[in-house]
Amino acid sequence: MDIINAIILGIIQGLTEFLPVSSSGHLEIFKVLLGENKMPSESLLMTVILHFATACSTIVIFKNDIKELILGLITFEKNDSFWFSVKILISMIPAVLIGFFLEAEIELLFSGDLLIVGYMLILTGFLLFMADKAKPSEKKINIKSSIIIGISQAIAIIPGISRSGATISTAVLLGVDKENAAKFSFLMVVPLIFGKVLKDLTSSEVLVNNNEILPLIFGFIFAFITGILACKWMIKLVKNSKLKYFSIYCFIVGTLSIISTL
Repeated sequence: MDIINAIILGIIQGLTEFLPVSSSGHLEIFKVLLGENKMPSESLLMTVILHFATACSTIVIFKNDIKELILGLITFEKNDSFWFSVKILISMIPAVLIGFFLEAEIELLFSGDLLIVGYMLILTGFLLFMADKAKPSEKKINIKSSIIIGISQAIAIIPGISRSGATISTAVLLGVDKENAAKFSFLMVVPLIFGKVLKDLTSSEVLVNNNEILPLIFGFIFAFITGILACKWMIKLVKNSKLKYFSIYCFIVGTLSIISTL
């Protein structure tokens, strides 16, 4: 992989990790439009590095919150930080279970079926539209809502459903304050990303090639910087009820994807 491809992949990863447009859905669309052989190649190590970069972006944005959450768990003081950490851990359970028991079935979803992608993008659009219209609320996330949000994150494994869009919309539709919904959505995925990164790094499939060192560095830098910008932008959009623009985008792309299969 050359440096230009690494930069492109870094920017795409940084944007789609936080913006509610479904990175997996767009990847399937590009596979069909361009052909897999014409897409920028991406090694498993590059995938790991790019995901690690966006996880680091989240840590930078929410460094104070994460520090409080870790201290809450370590000290075991049953304060707000402790219970928030517990809710994040609970929200991870559905995705972990599905990833562990249904890994082979999940891989079958990524076969370039634009009909599924189209319908799921439209579903994402509806979720974003409804969340955007939700009335302001000061309700906090409880155990029950963390489980439901976790289920929506697990369902978002399907290409075309945006993880951030699904989790933020679910939280908002449950009455959670919009800013807290966005914060919870971004924080809940960090342990999952680090877990996946650790799993991939310890597997025998990750190979380090000296020719990839520079592309890996550039990929990380651009994914990291783009991730920080996209994360800040997304929080602002959620607070200001601007998700409808992404909703319209998902409707258009989803409809075109379905039409292309006819």
